[in-house]
Amino acid sequence: MKLLDGKATSQSIKDELSDKVAEIKAKGGKVPHLAAVLVGEDGASKTYVNAKVKACEQIGFGSTLIHLPEDASEEEVMATVDQLNNDPEIDGFIVQVPLPKQIDEHKVVEAILPHKDVDGFHPSNLGKMLLDLPTLLPATPKGMMLLMERNGIETSGKHCVVIGRSHTVGTPISVLMSRNSNPGNATVTLCHSRTQNLKEICAQADILIVAIGREGFVTADMVKEGAVVIDVGIHRVPSDKTKSGFKLKGDVKFDEVAPKCSYITPVPGGVGPMTIASLLWNTYLANQKLV
Repeated sequence: MKLLDGKATSQSIKDELSDKVAEIKAKGGKVPHLAAVLVGEDGASKTYVNAKVKACEQIGFGSTLIHLPEDASEEEVMATVDQLNNDPEIDGFIVQVPLPKQIDEHKVVEAILPHKDVDGFHPSNLGKMLLDLPTLLPATPKGMMLLMERNGIETSGKHCVVIGRSHTVGTPISVLMSRNSNPGNATVTLCHSRTQNLKEICAQADILIVAIGREGFVTADMVKEGAVVIDVGIHRVPSDKTKSGFKLKGDVKFDEVAPKCSYITPVPGGVGPMTIASLLWNTYLANQKLV
């Protein structure tokens, strides 16, 4: 069993981007600038957004964090999106989800200009992804593809099973894995809460991608020997053995599943860092007008 180390792979991408920033500066060009909008006090969201800001600083990108209160109105959030859309200094931005219940997430996403949508959630970008046109791809699926590509995971002709059909992870990764590309060229089965014989289907997977949002959902009897397992889930589980009072765990029961795998992502340190690397990469693409 080998760990698919998202931290190390993400760092290699950040090093490449740092070199690109140095080239841009040497030519007197505009340095990429990523903004993030955080609404409320969700602990996981704050941690994640802070990691994005830190990553920008690490590679020389500009970064802006706009923190709105939990009771911010939809009008306030939309006004912030409009402000960022019209700010020539900002190359790309994200509005961190989940949003408080008084705000329509779809309305907010659709208000972001597609060429600044570095999360890759805008309908225009998702449509271009389906047509295999150059676009800003959803950050987490793109991160998984980069993780497989840079670690030499063979995907062509393999059976890939995806658990979870969200528009941010499950559905886009099922499309990307089926495309005529490398990574890609897999035969993809997309499973969800209504799938019958889920255990049997998962046990057929050469590559199992788990994004169902339920801690410890995938157990050893659902994984075949030698499978590649990519765990997208991240859950705060109470623990009296850590300073913070919690441990981070995934959708996969790592300790019992890992011995059966050829490769598996850890949680934390797997997909999470790759999502941030993809956001940075998308911001660079937007800055250079390459999509």
